Amino acid sequence: MKLSIIVPVYNMASEGKLNYCMDSLLNQTVEDYEILAVDDASTDGSLKILRDYEARYPGRVRVISYARNRRQGGAKNEGLKAARGQWVGFVDSDDWVAPEFYEKLIRRGEDTGADLVGCDYSLVSEHTFEVGRVIQNNTMDQTGPLDREKHKSLLMRMGSMVIKVYRRKVIEENGLDFPEGIFYEDNCAGPLWSLYFTRFEKVEEPLYYYYQHQVSTVHHISEEKCRDRMKAAALLYDQCNARGFLEEYQQEIEYRFVELYYVNTLFSYLAGVERPKLSFLKELRQGVGERFPEFGRNPYYLENTGCEEQRLIALQQRWNLGFYLLYRLKRYAWKRKQGSR
Repeated sequence: MKLSIIVPVYNMASEGKLNYCMDSLLNQTVEDYEILAVDDASTDGSLKILRDYEARYPGRVRVISYARNRRQGGAKNEGLKAARGQWVGFVDSDDWVAPEFYEKLIRRGEDTGADLVGCDYSLVSEHTFEVGRVIQNNTMDQTGPLDREKHKSLLMRMGSMVIKVYRRKVIEENGLDFPEGIFYEDNCAGPLWSLYFTRFEKVEEPLYYYYQHQVSTVHHISEEKCRDRMKAAALLYDQCNARGFLEEYQQEIEYRFVELYYVNTLFSYLAGVERPKLSFLKELRQGVGERFPEFGRNPYYLENTGCEEQRLIALQQRWNLGFYLLYRLKRYAWKRKQGSR
């Protein structure tokens, strides 16, 4: 079989979201493929919709279900266990893809001998195949045979996992999978997986449609989601260490950990959580200090972290309460300024 498309599904029955996704996958121009729809213990009518597709498209749609919610990572892992295709792709169940999406990516992979192929994506806010704002997810200088410098680049900026196809043998031979039970599982899996592929190619077209809506993971910040991002960063560090990558890619792994675990979480928590806790900020500071106490000297951190953020982080490292009060004051002033416009 040429391709296995894995679709994690959780409560996507409303507004035709799941149907639009599944219909786009059934209309793919690539030959000899299967759709593995994994219901992650949905509590709405998602499983019924999937069973209907399975009945109407036997041999093309296979449904996997289980009783306990394991988040997207668990659903993807179940899909990987069942996959039979030479290539594997992942699609979020509220997104959709162009009809030639998989055909073009796999053709590029087979023509070049690549084991990893990606493209760009389009941001849309309604069900349409009209291209919206195009997001370039990887750069062409990351493509070709993956030497150490390109592996560093992909480790730093792997981009979205759903806009790529993967040769399944690389996944199986290296025991690659996803963290389960947390949000942001791709933040761990993507960078780690990238180190095992040998050639990356890209189709410079927006063939994936990313649906923006207010209930998606990225639009709602909670302490639980912040902690999940911390867990993803910690798992990335632990996996890289256990698999022998920490020494070779020390600066890159340090920066990815600091960015995910600490910098992104620190500012998104303060901006998005209604009643932030000083104890949580202290925990963040301690967690990053335990693994990388000298992260402020990391060249990637110095280059990619804004000057204002660096000043605030330096203050938080010295004085947690002072940082908290100053940041809240800055947010208050910014909101007042926005309200007066």
